[in-house]
Amino acid sequence: MAAYFSIILVLVTLISGLIWLVDVLVFAPKRRDNLAMVKASQANLTEEAEYNIIRESTLVETAHSIFPVIAFVLILRSFIYEPFQIPSGSMMPTLLVGDFILVEKFSYGLKDPVWRTQLVETGEPKRGDVVVFKYPENPQIDYIKRVVGLPGDRIIYRNKQLMLQKACGTEQGNCPEPEVVARTEISRGDFSQDGVALLRYKEQLGEVAHDILINPSRPDMLGYFKREGNLPAGEFLVPEGHYFAMGDNRDNSTDSRFWGFVPEENLVGKAVAIWISFEFDRSQAGFLPTWVPSGVRFERVGGIK
Repeated sequence: MAAYFSIILVLVTLISGLIWLVDVLVFAPKRRDNLAMVKASQANLTEEAEYNIIRESTLVETAHSIFPVIAFVLILRSFIYEPFQIPSGSMMPTLLVGDFILVEKFSYGLKDPVWRTQLVETGEPKRGDVVVFKYPENPQIDYIKRVVGLPGDRIIYRNKQLMLQKACGTEQGNCPEPEVVARTEISRGDFSQDGVALLRYKEQLGEVAHDILINPSRPDMLGYFKREGNLPAGEFLVPEGHYFAMGDNRDNSTDSRFWGFVPEENLVGKAVAIWISFEFDRSQAGFLPTWVPSGVRFERVGGIK
């Protein structure tokens, strides 16, 4: 839907801008010439008569009115910030269903809003960034996950434990052994799934400390992970120009473990803030429809870690 909205926004901006430009260059001078001719032949021309001669048509007036607003929205949404809504719990506890977030579009390069061609390079994802990207298997869908692996990294995920071997390059000779990503249990039962209390850990991913959830009752999904060449199941070597992304709700997230890497050209931007958060817990039998918010979580408004 976001991709179609971008195309519609571009088309409306172009059409309204062209209508306004053609009027400025062609029809507006003709209206002024007509007014000068009428004034030369009629000495006592009323203000209403002058207005009727030089006024824009309804189409031009509409284009004149909406073009600056639509152009501003297009620039803001395409190159600066774009709002997104969190539709699932794959990033719990960092992001909840009903969170509305702002995505910084210029973090990983400026792209045109239709073909998504890189226009200006501005930066690259860092380990631990929460990013929005086009789902590689269906680019019409936007996904949000956390960057775990950078190009050249070796990622190992077995027995619900994340291990990381940072890219070292062939010129460095022997690479260090993969290291277990440190995590500390901080609570259990803050969140639950199907009646099972989830374990909440504080994980240190590079310079970023963030919380993750583990479901102790769910079996290891190793057999469903995507196999990468001759590597053992649960082991991934991130190719150049790609990233390995995972959800913070580790046992309830379809991510790079299952469908592979995120190409650099699929990156949309960095999730930087929650600007509003709604609760949706109305029952089907209630008077109001379930999509109407039942409350506002003001305490969630702020930056994203």
